Amino acid sequence: MKTYLTLFLITFFGFFIYAQKVAFEEFDLDNGLHVILHQDNTAPLVVTSVLYHVGGKDEQEHRRGFAHFFEHLLFEGTENIERGKWFSIVTSNGGKNNAYTNDDFTYYYEVFPSNNLELGLWLESERMLHPVINEIGVETQNEVVKEERRLRYDNSPYGRWNEEVRRNLFKNHPYKTTPIGEMEDLDAATLEEFIAFNKKFYVPNNAVLVVAGDFEIDNTKKLVQNYFNDIPRSKDIERAVFKERPLDEALSAEAFDKNIQVPALFTAYRTPKRTARESRILDMISSYLSDGKSSKLYRKLVDEKKISLQVAAFNMSLEDHGIYVILSLPLGNNELSTLRDEIDLEIEKLKQHLISEQDYEKLQNKMEANYVNSNGSVEGIANSLAVYYTFYNNTNLINSEIEIYRSISREEIREVANKYLNDHQRLTLNYLPQSK
Repeated sequence: MKTYLTLFLITFFGFFIYAQKVAFEEFDLDNGLHVILHQDNTAPLVVTSVLYHVGGKDEQEHRRGFAHFFEHLLFEGTENIERGKWFSIVTSNGGKNNAYTNDDFTYYYEVFPSNNLELGLWLESERMLHPVINEIGVETQNEVVKEERRLRYDNSPYGRWNEEVRRNLFKNHPYKTTPIGEMEDLDAATLEEFIAFNKKFYVPNNAVLVVAGDFEIDNTKKLVQNYFNDIPRSKDIERAVFKERPLDEALSAEAFDKNIQVPALFTAYRTPKRTARESRILDMISSYLSDGKSSKLYRKLVDEKKISLQVAAFNMSLEDHGIYVILSLPLGNNELSTLRDEIDLEIEKLKQHLISEQDYEKLQNKMEANYVNSNGSVEGIANSLAVYYTFYNNTNLINSEIEIYRSISREEIREVANKYLNDHQRLTLNYLPQSK
């Protein structure tokens, strides 16, 4: 009962942590670990999180899926945590935890009642210093990852669209595959390869530790020193640089999915990396085109013309490139080419004319709302702090990024649409039902 009450309080109070100026302190330990502390005594909870700057793009050509595999493997146990006991330790102390991996980083976190801060720090220091990587753990997690792939990709309707888009949009960069990886690569890997991957990337000088929530600053600094400062620094990581030839001709492809009956249209563009101002402008264009039932594409294709079941536009912001995707599912016997032509008409309007003052104001309001929501809990704040430091080298963007969106003009929106959303710079993927 105590555990359930604690989690209820965590959830309940989380709704009342509104986005406002986020105060934080940051410093480096001797081993290179960057530490960020955000004190918020609004609710009796604390988040401990570690972001490792390793994702799908950091893997070897024939060992795809290592980073995602390690997201699972590093919950197996440590020299001081018995195999399979990680989650029971967390839940029996009133907490919750999780992790996720993408192309560029892996993120682990725990949320505890604030009196268990030291436990959260100990768990993450154990993960960094004393992981047990053996054949039993590798074989166990190999099956877990395979089942996840079957569930989310191979047997899920439209589950493989992202793989097909990437495979056609990139030729050299590791972004040509998804972080879930290739199962044959994991099957072929040796235990020595897994151990080497861990020693290279899951080290203090490739990580950011964030503590956010209800704690006392000076005591927390001492705890961080005690648990992390003696973890050995590793060699500085030399990251490979991949060059892609600019897209200067239209690409087209087909993919087939046994799990669907309704085809889908995917158009995709290779766009700037996440730190570019243009990437944020593309975020705004996405919102303008498809965010909500009053958006341009939804209103035209779904409401007015009734030729589409669903339409969406979004910008996948990554460290080295971006992927801008527009998708639509036809209603009835409408052709995918019809959907593409109608979408192109709306994009052409963006390229030829400034959006209206009313639409611009609504767009700014949506950006404000997204900003508030992203920093509306200590969990969200902890994640944002780690990402802003790692990829922008500016932790204070958690307070100032909204000003960048506010400064984007209607003219810039038109310019970016003209620069990137062109027929000769895109992939058209027809995602079709697989014939029996």
